[in-house]
Amino acid sequence: MDLPEKLQDAVLNISKLPGIGNKTALRHALYLSKLSGKDLERFGDSFKNLQYLQKCTKCGMFTDDNKLLCDVCSSPVRSSSNVICVVETIIDCLAVEKSGQYDGKYHILGGVLNPLLGIGPDELKIEKFISRVFEENINEVILGLNPSVEGDATCSYIKQRLEENGKEQVEVSRIGFGIPMGGSLEYLDSMTINKALENKKRI
Repeated sequence: MDLPEKLQDAVLNISKLPGIGNKTALRHALYLSKLSGKDLERFGDSFKNLQYLQKCTKCGMFTDDNKLLCDVCSSPVRSSSNVICVVETIIDCLAVEKSGQYDGKYHILGGVLNPLLGIGPDELKIEKFISRVFEENINEVILGLNPSVEGDATCSYIKQRLEENGKEQVEVSRIGFGIPMGGSLEYLDSMTINKALENKKRI
């Protein structure tokens, strides 16, 4: 049975979201079809307005239309910090912030080095980050990039560029990776166990 074209179009667009297949998309579309016209308009407007999101001129986090800086960069307390955490994406930034254990600055690269995909230092604007370290007198850089070949290469490149620019005195560290709380060794892959061993601490 062919579905109405309007419904098919909704299913097609919903299925473009990550992790959503055709069945789930159809279920969501059918639910949305039950909403009132006003609710659907508000729903649609909320997505349409995403195109007007602005990014902080310093760190790359989203900010309101009329603000050049995000809440972190415009905070007197946070902006005076000499510690900066480098992350790959905005989602990673939100995850660190949600932990409540970090009160420094952020810098969002927007990806990691990947020559096969044409992502190099220029695409990630790494030189802009290096300049920021100098301008803001940063003395500690925390690399919060995910453990992968590309993530490791990006961390090494950033550390190398800092040293080449005379910032050897900057403490460069990387967040620990390994066994999650409640995890069991028998169910973990060898890479996770290797990272856990690399990041062992004296007790």
